[in-house]
Amino acid sequence: MDDTKPTTGAVSLRVLDNLRFDLPAGLVVFLIALPLCLGIAHASHAPLLAGLIAGIVGGLLIAPLSGSALSVSGPAAGLLVVVMASIDDLGFATFLVAVVLSGLFQLLLGLMRAGVIAYYLPHTVIKGMLAGIGAVLVLKQLPHAVGFEADFEGDLSFFQSDGHNTLTEIPYALGHIHLGAMVTAAFGLTVLILWTRVDALKKLRFLPGPLVVVGGSIALNAIFIAFVPSLAIFNPANIEDGAMLVTIPSFSSGAELLAALQTPDFTQLSNPAVWRIAGVLAAIGSVETLLCLEAVDKLDPLKRTSPASRELLAQGCGNVVSGLLGGLPVTSVIVRSSANVQSGGRTWFSAFVHGILIVVAVLFISSVLNLVPLAALAAILLHVGYRLAPLSLFRKVWSEGLDQFLPFIVTFTGILFVDLLSGVLIGLFVGVVFVLRVHLQHPFWVDQTSTVDGDGQDRFLVKFGDNISFLNKANVNKKLHEFPNGSIVELDLRETKHVDHDVAEILGDFAESAAYRGVRVEILGDYANLQGPVRTAVDRAKKAKPRAKEIAKAEGLASVTR
Repeated sequence: MDDTKPTTGAVSLRVLDNLRFDLPAGLVVFLIALPLCLGIAHASHAPLLAGLIAGIVGGLLIAPLSGSALSVSGPAAGLLVVVMASIDDLGFATFLVAVVLSGLFQLLLGLMRAGVIAYYLPHTVIKGMLAGIGAVLVLKQLPHAVGFEADFEGDLSFFQSDGHNTLTEIPYALGHIHLGAMVTAAFGLTVLILWTRVDALKKLRFLPGPLVVVGGSIALNAIFIAFVPSLAIFNPANIEDGAMLVTIPSFSSGAELLAALQTPDFTQLSNPAVWRIAGVLAAIGSVETLLCLEAVDKLDPLKRTSPASRELLAQGCGNVVSGLLGGLPVTSVIVRSSANVQSGGRTWFSAFVHGILIVVAVLFISSVLNLVPLAALAAILLHVGYRLAPLSLFRKVWSEGLDQFLPFIVTFTGILFVDLLSGVLIGLFVGVVFVLRVHLQHPFWVDQTSTVDGDGQDRFLVKFGDNISFLNKANVNKKLHEFPNGSIVELDLRETKHVDHDVAEILGDFAESAAYRGVRVEILGDYANLQGPVRTAVDRAKKAKPRAKEIAKAEGLASVTR
């Protein structure tokens, strides 16, 4: 689909026509993305600036190149383990070479149109992915909401670097409550819940609710500092101790910022480890990007379809530039993208705005943003998480049947108790099992009500589907030989477009063997469009004539059923 055109006559998707939607959405995405970029960089053992560069590239470069209207790119927690181990083993400058190479690999994948695999992801797995991410967001943000910052912002894995896991962290955090942070989070949630529901606030809704939460939290903390010091939220001197406020590195000038940038050490191009890590980054990053792309299309209220291969090309360009500038690898990220959708974003410009705002934050307003309590951002993410995983979604998928619910709940559980990529892969496996099960069980339909024709013979109709694959061999063979001796079997191929060669041989063999049992096989439909070997086998079936009953008796085969 061409994303530059509206899907309906009533909605324009031109950037200028949607600034009133994209500007506030971009602001919300920026507020969420900022601590995530910093948290992932810190957890990766990379400079904090590297995370910000990746976020900037995701907004300013990938957003306009991508064909997706709502996807937002930046550093992703899904690559954290690989990135951290690679930086520790290679050093940051050498790791940047792998980032550049991974981008080149993604460009190659895009040119090969490898993005087509995104269209084979079952929707029930995508629903489970979104619900799983929502649940993880809620559980992961609860400790931040009470002021416990031992785990970094943006961590989506079950097992954490602080020795706890997603579930054990919560009771431990409740034993280390910072009352000021908890009050701040409660304030933020109250604002977000009431902002669109209370009519008295209607005149203020030109302001995004999350912006009100952030501004209000800064003011609230100022009140704490002035009047209730015990509730005041401060940053400890060392970020390793768990900062309770946003911590953006500040630069006094553009020259100082440029001096802080690190560049790849291309003398390491001959290092085999660099190429191996580049391949891993490209593979994992591409898979996560395609998963996110499909999920965002599912959330898009305008139901647009993003060109997956073009997204891989955009991600490849982004990783090349991010690596050259000293940034972390980038992927499309579901947390930021879903926040973009929920905040009313309409076009790629909302992601572009978030990139501009990160640049502005680094160059001009870092001192202001360093006043924002992480508890306020936790409230925003709690709200996003709940909207991704409402209880009504579970009831709806359950009502669609077990074949839909099992892949959904397995994906949800895998994401909750392992990580995003593992959960989706487990869900895909279960989904494929159900698809194969249905495919194996229903390659054809048999009229179970036999009718007796004028000669006193039972007649059965076997109606085949449009595609009979080799996976159906056993089921087809078994069913065909269950028909009683002396019956008439009609093989209906009128809607069939493809028959596997092995299955075609089974049809021919059945017709010839059926002749010995007095079974007459009739072929319905024009099979001229089927492939050559299949036509040959069907011709064999049409030519096979039932043997006289006395021949069968003479050979002792009258009572034989196969």
